[in-house]
Amino acid sequence: MKRRLLQLLFMMILGQASAQQMTDLLIHYEADKGSLNRFYTIDVSPERRERLKTFNKDYLQQLSAVNFEGLDAGARVDYVLLRRDLQEQLRVLDEETTEYNQLAPWFPLSDKIYLSEKERRRGEKQDAQALAATFREMALSLQEKSKQLTATGELNIHLLRRGAAIAKGLSEALHSVHTFYNGYDPLYTWWAPAPYKQLDSALKSYEAVWIQKIKTAPGSKDDGSGIVGHPIGRDELIRQLQLEMIPYSPEELIDIANKEFAFCDAEMLKASEEMGFGKDWHKAMEKVKNSYVPAGDQPEAMMKLYNESVSFLKENKLVTLPPLAEETWRMIMMTPERQLVNPFFTGGEEFSISYPTNDMEEADKLMSMRGNNPHFSRATVHHELLAGHALQEFMTNRYKTYRHFETPFWIEGWALYWEMLLWDKKFPQSPEDRIGMLFWRMHRCARIIFSLNYHLGKWTPQQCIDFLVDRVGHERANAIGEVRRSFVGGYSPLYQVAYMIGGLQFMALKRELVDSGKMTYQQYHDAILHENMLPVEMIRSILTDKPIAKDFKTTWRFYKL
Repeated sequence: MKRRLLQLLFMMILGQASAQQMTDLLIHYEADKGSLNRFYTIDVSPERRERLKTFNKDYLQQLSAVNFEGLDAGARVDYVLLRRDLQEQLRVLDEETTEYNQLAPWFPLSDKIYLSEKERRRGEKQDAQALAATFREMALSLQEKSKQLTATGELNIHLLRRGAAIAKGLSEALHSVHTFYNGYDPLYTWWAPAPYKQLDSALKSYEAVWIQKIKTAPGSKDDGSGIVGHPIGRDELIRQLQLEMIPYSPEELIDIANKEFAFCDAEMLKASEEMGFGKDWHKAMEKVKNSYVPAGDQPEAMMKLYNESVSFLKENKLVTLPPLAEETWRMIMMTPERQLVNPFFTGGEEFSISYPTNDMEEADKLMSMRGNNPHFSRATVHHELLAGHALQEFMTNRYKTYRHFETPFWIEGWALYWEMLLWDKKFPQSPEDRIGMLFWRMHRCARIIFSLNYHLGKWTPQQCIDFLVDRVGHERANAIGEVRRSFVGGYSPLYQVAYMIGGLQFMALKRELVDSGKMTYQQYHDAILHENMLPVEMIRSILTDKPIAKDFKTTWRFYKL
């Protein structure tokens, strides 16, 4: 018996040591990565690329030395996710290498610019006269290459994007060299300023040609919407879904969205009938949209909704709200430029309100006000503030901060989950409030349908816009902004999918842990926030204390089709 207890104690100590080893590895990885990124600042440079390859391979080797079998559930999650990210970084760097090598003839003398920037970082004395000659020669070469690039049709969208990035990186490298030596080094200041200006201008013009070629690349035709994106295709969608640990095909996700849409349709008709519009829910929604507050009153209206939602969270003991989190979020007004891609307010510690400004066209003012009416906003104030993005941001800065496994399925899924949970908890009382919440729920379903159909090559941006207007009830300007944001706003192809799908993952886990009586709502929600940002399937492994295998593959079918 005594020997058995000693064995258990030894195993416990060994497990704690292994878990700490993983924590330390993650901390060192992030710190080392930050150091390298601050030192090797020129994107797509061969020096940076090769150094990052070595870095990622080195950490894979360190990871392989960890005793996986001695890790607890949380540390196993860290192991598997770090390995995934390291392997993905190496894949991306290999892809960059291939494309860079294909494009090398388009960037003559670039190796000399990269070398000069490398020497600059350590303050080496450079041959200013030779460098000035390189600047002049490269500028002349790029002028010729620019003509050739304008005429060619042989480069695909991936190479064009990479070419634009190379041109930008070379411009930054050149600027780095010039600002270091000019005015400080007498010989550089004598020889280089004029050739520098010549090359700087040539590089900027060359980059502009690459960007213009992107706009006219195959598949870049404007369908009349003014939105030109590039579908990634089914194979890439599936690869990215596997990376995000979502074991469903694009077609299955569309089926899920349609099932959720059917629920919204039924509930929308109920609310419409209560408002006296029968089955014509579009008329009911028109009435809701016209409940907008006057210009200047939106911040006060949002504050009222915030107070109501926070009171509801506290009264129902749904989640712990740290007083400092309540104290330190703040409002700003969204700029007109940003409203072109974000027609609705956004949140986090900084709550950005989207509402008309004086210099907008009258029609745009009205659409903005109608699209941000109080009933629509009731669904999203808690999405953007507490217990949504503002609370997420607060907690990730304080718990298990060594984890940096960013995923929109956690970020947006968690916030959307609160919309669904508060619906189930009867937070919206009036039919107008229910229509407001249903509008957003339909919107999340629509995001899956239009974004996946677009990336599958089945829909155009204009079809996506029309779908949002006709099927969800969007104001057209807001629908255009939403589609523009989705395809040319810098978001990943799966970002719009992540809202509803991530929310459904959290709902499935809630049924498993809360509805079964194993945890209270508050325990469940607090536990999630204390684990920091992770794929939801990994949170499930930790909260259920079911450690994953070393060769883990995503299998959690959280939604029954």
